[in-house]
Amino acid sequence: MIEFSQILTANEKFLSVIKVAKKISTSDISVLITGENGTGKNLLAMAIHDNSTRKSGPFVSVNCSAIPESLLESELFGHDKGAFTGAYAKRKGKFELAHKGTLFLDEIGDMNLSAQAKILQAIETKQFIRVGGEEVVNVDVRVVSATNQNLIEKVETNSFRMDLYYRIREITMEIPPLRERKEDIPILLESFIKQFSTDFGKKIKGISNVALNFLVNHDWKGNVRELRNVVRTAVALCEKDMIWLEDIPLRLELGNEKSSTEKILTMESFSLNDMEKTHILRTLQHCRWNKSKAARLLQISRPRLNRKILEYDLKKPDKKNNPRHMS
Repeated sequence: MIEFSQILTANEKFLSVIKVAKKISTSDISVLITGENGTGKNLLAMAIHDNSTRKSGPFVSVNCSAIPESLLESELFGHDKGAFTGAYAKRKGKFELAHKGTLFLDEIGDMNLSAQAKILQAIETKQFIRVGGEEVVNVDVRVVSATNQNLIEKVETNSFRMDLYYRIREITMEIPPLRERKEDIPILLESFIKQFSTDFGKKIKGISNVALNFLVNHDWKGNVRELRNVVRTAVALCEKDMIWLEDIPLRLELGNEKSSTEKILTMESFSLNDMEKTHILRTLQHCRWNKSKAARLLQISRPRLNRKILEYDLKKPDKKNNPRHMS
């Protein structure tokens, strides 16, 4: 196993990626990180920054897919006062804020062509002009980009600039999905259980073999992000010093297409509605019927939880007969 900043892995393919990342961290080579959503592209970008000569400078992240096209240029390069309606003061953009540090352009494949042209110019000349301004701003920034898309295909369909593609990918690193690095799951589980046990004030020492085998055999379409969320909920629901199969969210079991003895024994007699009803009821009981807390754990809104309670006719236990579940 190797640890690179916050990244933990024992997978040979990922280890080779980390080896290259360590080598190029101290240079200013532009890096393109590829991989599915949830694999940890942002963590690798941060690790490269933290191990570089720029580590004392800022690490500025931009999610290109989350910013409306009309605001992307202002977000990246800033604007002067009066540049557009609502621009009441001069504002620095992400490029300027990343001066002497690293600018992480996440989901760069979603950036429009106009912004791509301006990004390319800023990277090559190390200068730009704020929206609505005239002053030339000089910056010293290293750019690390990431995408879950095939940029070559986008270049071929003229939806991504070829010159920008070759500029941002002086070196490319691909993070393998979690389903291809099963040996990392026990390592990540140990780390997440420790983290969330501390967060929730619990003393959970580990996970049962049955639960571990079940998680190792899951598809993990959401990769490490999905695993992290599942462990967080399991720790919150766990009432013992060990996580058991019954603590794992039922929605995870529903998404697992790989049959196992444990899955058949615990689920074959349940319908989809039965499993959802059981999971909601167990969560409400764990939260002592605090609906706001239960909704957060279930990752649904409070109104939706109320609708589910009515739909499944879930009843809060009588305080006299069930003092354990008093609010």
